[in-house]
Amino acid sequence: MASIFNSLHIGYSGLSVSQVGIETTAHNISNAESEGYTRQRVVAAAATPLTTSFGQVGNGAQITEIKRVFDNFVYDRYTAVSSDKEYSDYEQKTLETLSTYFPEIDGVGVKSDLQNFYNMWQTFADNPDNTAVKVALAQQTQSLTSHITQNQDQVLSLQSQINEELALSINEVNSLAKELAGINKSIDAAESGGIYTANDLRDKKNVIEQSLAKLIGAKAVTAQVGNGASGTITQSYTVSVNGFNIVDGASYHPITISKENNPFGFYNISYVRQDGTSIPMEEKLNGGKIGAMLDLRGGAINTTSGMPTDGIIQKTASELDAFAKGLIESINNLYSSSSTTKMTSNPLSIDPLNSLMNSSLNIKEGSFDIVLYDLDGKVSAKRTINIDQATVMNGVAGSNSIQGQIQAQADDNNDGNANNDIDDSLKFNWATYANGDKAFELTLDPVAQSKGYTFSLIDVQKDDSLASGTNFAGAVGLNRFFDGDSARNMRLNNKLLDNPTLISAGSTPLGGDNTIALNVIQHQFEKFDFDIGSITYNTTTYGMFDTTVTEVGSATNAAILRNETISTQFNATQMEYNSVSKVSIDEEMTNLIKYQTAYGAAAKIITTIDQMMQTLLGIKQ
Repeated sequence: MASIFNSLHIGYSGLSVSQVGIETTAHNISNAESEGYTRQRVVAAAATPLTTSFGQVGNGAQITEIKRVFDNFVYDRYTAVSSDKEYSDYEQKTLETLSTYFPEIDGVGVKSDLQNFYNMWQTFADNPDNTAVKVALAQQTQSLTSHITQNQDQVLSLQSQINEELALSINEVNSLAKELAGINKSIDAAESGGIYTANDLRDKKNVIEQSLAKLIGAKAVTAQVGNGASGTITQSYTVSVNGFNIVDGASYHPITISKENNPFGFYNISYVRQDGTSIPMEEKLNGGKIGAMLDLRGGAINTTSGMPTDGIIQKTASELDAFAKGLIESINNLYSSSSTTKMTSNPLSIDPLNSLMNSSLNIKEGSFDIVLYDLDGKVSAKRTINIDQATVMNGVAGSNSIQGQIQAQADDNNDGNANNDIDDSLKFNWATYANGDKAFELTLDPVAQSKGYTFSLIDVQKDDSLASGTNFAGAVGLNRFFDGDSARNMRLNNKLLDNPTLISAGSTPLGGDNTIALNVIQHQFEKFDFDIGSITYNTTTYGMFDTTVTEVGSATNAAILRNETISTQFNATQMEYNSVSKVSIDEEMTNLIKYQTAYGAAAKIITTIDQMMQTLLGIKQ
């Protein structure tokens, strides 16, 4: 039966509901700018009524739940687009930095230096014996090579910077995953009775989920798992990265990162399963900031070379190396025709008894001439050396080897004298140096040198193209103009750098010969093969560099356009998410007034009941 004390309780329940409403509103206002905070609402309902002879009498109000205003579908979209936004932001920022290394549009940079390099050879062709022109050519060559190496150093430095950022980001992922597993454990403990919802803990959980999505494209999944035997239903919670679970309920599985076995310091990323098996992850990570890092740096690492096999920055570095190597070899192949008394190759890692055409050297089938000049610059002897699929470097006289063909006895000048031919004057030596490097040397014997003889190598072209020869001298680096084999170590030959007056414009030792200079001038218009992995570009040196610059520019422009599109999607989704879950101060102030009014009304009920009780007590007296 309802009593006056029950009426007092009804008023008290109204006070309690209003007080909790005010406290919740104050909590919302206090956290209006807190990251990841989701506004909360008090859900109140009528208390269980009392059944009397008159019917059911109301028993006041009760709080059924303090609920987060949260929409899972909107949150999932917001998390996914946040991952895309982080990827796009990092990609755009990095590519914009990369594009600044190639200011060719302003008429400065490598291409301008290359044009000046060819122009200086034109001046040299017009003045083949001018010492000042030789010095100027050496300086222009240094300007070109230093600019190429500077560009490559910048590209590789950017790649290295991303590589180090990658390690920091993976460590951050592991730290967040560990923290998330701890929060899951706390949520399970707080909600174990099935009555309350740990709102603030779930907010922290969502913040970490978003952080993991932004970093590595992680996805959180909560699934209902039924037990057929007992009929019970439980929840399964995981955070996965492309199929790899880094959080499983209250447990986490760290991602391992190491560069111990990589000679260039590139990090390898792997996932260790519970059975101890390590699975490479680089090619599986394609979301968030880390996905952008791997797409830029290169994800797949070649186990033999230790270098990435993909990635925009790695492709740029490879194209610069191909450009520089093609320029080095083709110019060196032309310059090898300048006469000298000794030629020494680059250090070679080939097996001298294996096929040259099947080696790592860019040697093609064909032939080249070894020409011996006398003191007056006239051809004293000439021998053609043939290269085919079976040709090796070392071998006995008369064999199908470079050494064997040079040492074979032949009458090179058709004078019937067996003592004044190439094999009599030129010595072949496969040398091993103190540092372990191997190379081969071609040297005129002292007698020939004392008589003023010199020799040169001239590639025999199959057609009018400069690239139609064997490229033997350029590939091995005989009598080279450039030292180095890539954009990282390209430079003018040390001997010519120390003494630019030794630079030759022609093949013969005669003054006025400008055949080499004319060939170098023609070189800028000729097409050569530039190999980048399994891809070969057949183009000019200008064309190869333009290809690199164009691809960097196109990738940057594409990244900017993608970022604009994704930013628009992100802003729209963020606005939708905020409209659902973010605190609105105006709305909360309205709620505060509402609860204040309700609190005052409930207090009035209590004072009224108090007056009724005073009346009852007065009757008794």
